[in-house]
Amino acid sequence: MEINASQTPQFRRGFRLQWEEAQNCHVILYPEGMARLNASAAEILLLVDGKRTLGDIVAELNARFPGVPDLGNDVTDFFGQAYEHKWIIFRD
Repeated sequence: MEINASQTPQFRRGFRLQWEEAQNCHVILYPEGMARLNASAAEILLLVDGKRTLGDIVAELNARFPGVPDLGNDVTDFFGQAYEHKWIIFRD
């Protein structure tokens, strides 16, 4: 799938992000289980609200973490992986 800045990511039905105290990290919960997230993945996915576009999310992360080289490409790559794992879908 070709991902662009105007698309809006949202969690697939049945998938949700939450803090898991027992794991001491954020996780994606889904019907078949859960996936533990590192801090970077959690920072990105905490911005997924079904309203912000990919471009909005990248802009917010650039504001929070100025000067990080290739941040936009890294975030877009991450969303590609999240899509492949079927955690999220994109709306145009």
